[in-house]
Amino acid sequence: MNNLFNSVLIVDDEKNTRDGMRIFLESKDYDVWMAANGTEALETAKTHRPDLALIDLRMPEMDGLTLLRRFKELYPAMIVIVLTAYGTVETAVQAMKAGAYYYLSKPVNLDELEIILKKAFRENSLEQENKSLRQELLDAKFETNQIIGQSEPIQALLKTAKQVAESDATVLIEGESGTGKELLAHAIHQFSRRRQAPFVTVHCGALTESLLSSELFGHEKGAFTGASERKTGRFERAHGGTLFLDEIGEITETTQIKLLRFLQSGEYERVGSAKTLKADVRLICATNKILKNQVQAGKFREDLFYRINVILLRVPSLRERKEDIEVLAQHFIHILAVKNRRDVKSITPRALKFFQQYDWPGNIRELRNIIERMIVLSKEPKLDVDLIPSDLISVTSSATSKKNESDSSSLSSMEKNWIERALRAVKGNKSLAAKKLGISRRTLYRKLEEYGLNV
Repeated sequence: MNNLFNSVLIVDDEKNTRDGMRIFLESKDYDVWMAANGTEALETAKTHRPDLALIDLRMPEMDGLTLLRRFKELYPAMIVIVLTAYGTVETAVQAMKAGAYYYLSKPVNLDELEIILKKAFRENSLEQENKSLRQELLDAKFETNQIIGQSEPIQALLKTAKQVAESDATVLIEGESGTGKELLAHAIHQFSRRRQAPFVTVHCGALTESLLSSELFGHEKGAFTGASERKTGRFERAHGGTLFLDEIGEITETTQIKLLRFLQSGEYERVGSAKTLKADVRLICATNKILKNQVQAGKFREDLFYRINVILLRVPSLRERKEDIEVLAQHFIHILAVKNRRDVKSITPRALKFFQQYDWPGNIRELRNIIERMIVLSKEPKLDVDLIPSDLISVTSSATSKKNESDSSSLSSMEKNWIERALRAVKGNKSLAAKKLGISRRTLYRKLEEYGLNV
C-alpha cells in the first residue's frame, strides 16, 4: 500500500452503500471520508483534499457527472471513479470524457474495487515521481544547458538568479550585447512558479513608439490607420507568466509613463480604448547600457528606473570569464556540428589559445558564430587556427603586440605558423594563401623572405 496516496471520498446518497464500502476500505488501511450528496462532497473535499473520489452518478440535486466536472476543475490531480446501477455505454463515455479514471457498475464488486484502487494509486504515484524527476531535470537544465560556465562570475550570477527566480520581484539585467541576457531571463522564468505560463519577449529597440505601445498593450479596431481588427497585447498574452522587455533603455518618455503606471497598479488600456484592463505579469527587463547613467543624462525616468531595478543582475562579458571559453567552445562544437552535418569533434590547443587571447567584443554570440563558420569550412575532426577568420587574427596580433611588445618573438612564431598552415591548406598557391590570410601577395612574399620559408 502506497502511504502517499491512500485517502478516499465516497459520495453516494444510499447510506448502506456508503457504509459497506467504508468498512471494506478501512479494513484495507485506506483513509475514508463520506458524503451523501454533491454539495456535502465539495465541502468535504475542500477540507480533506482526498486523493480519490468514488462518485455515484445518480444522486438528487447535483448528479455525479456535474460533481465529477467540478472536482476536475477544482482538483485536476484527483482520481475519480464513477459508480452507477444504470450502466450504459452512453453514461460511461460521458464520464470518461469528463475525466473519470474508471467506471464501475453497482452493486460494486469489492474485490474488483480494491484492484482498481491499487492500480489507480500506483499510476498516480508514478506520475508524481515523473513530475519530480522532470523538476530535477529542470533544475539541472538551469545550471548546465541554459547558462554554461564554471567561472566564479557566472557561478555567482547563477546562485543569485536561482534565489531571485523563486520570487515575483521585477528584475533588471545589465550586460553587453551577446552575453546571454535573454537566456538568463528565460532561465529565471523556467525556475519560477510561473513556468507553466507564457514567457513573452519584446525587443523594444526594434519598434517605433506607436508600434511598441500596440505590441505591449494591444489596440482596438480602428484605433489608427491600418488597425483593421482588435489586437491582443503582450501584457495580455503574458498573463500569469513573465514578460521580458529587452533593450528597455530605448523606450520613449510616453511608453515609460505607461509602463510605470502598470508597475504601480497592474493596469493598462489598449490603444484606442478607455477600458482599463489588468494583468498578472512578472516583468524582467534587460539593457546593454548602464541604465543609471541614462537616468543621470535625463534619458530615462528615475521613478521607472527604481521600479524596475528591484533586483539587478549583471551578466559578465566573455573577456571577464575567459576560463569558460573552452567549455563554451566545446558546447557549440557539439550542437553546431550536428546542425551542419559535419564530423567535427573538438578544437586544437593552438586554436583555443588564440580564443583565449582574443577579447570577444561580440561576446558569446560572436564565439558561437565563429565556431559555426569554422565547422562549416572544416575538413578535419578538429578545428584549427587556419580556419579562424583573418580579421580576427589581425586584431588579436595587433592587440597582443601593443599589450606586450617584448613578446614579439612569440608573436612572430605564431604568425609564421599561420602562414605555413595557410600555404599547406591551399597546396602552396600564394594568391589563395594571401587571400586566406587577409594580406596582399606582396606582403606574403615579404613574410616568406623574412621567415626564410621555402614553399
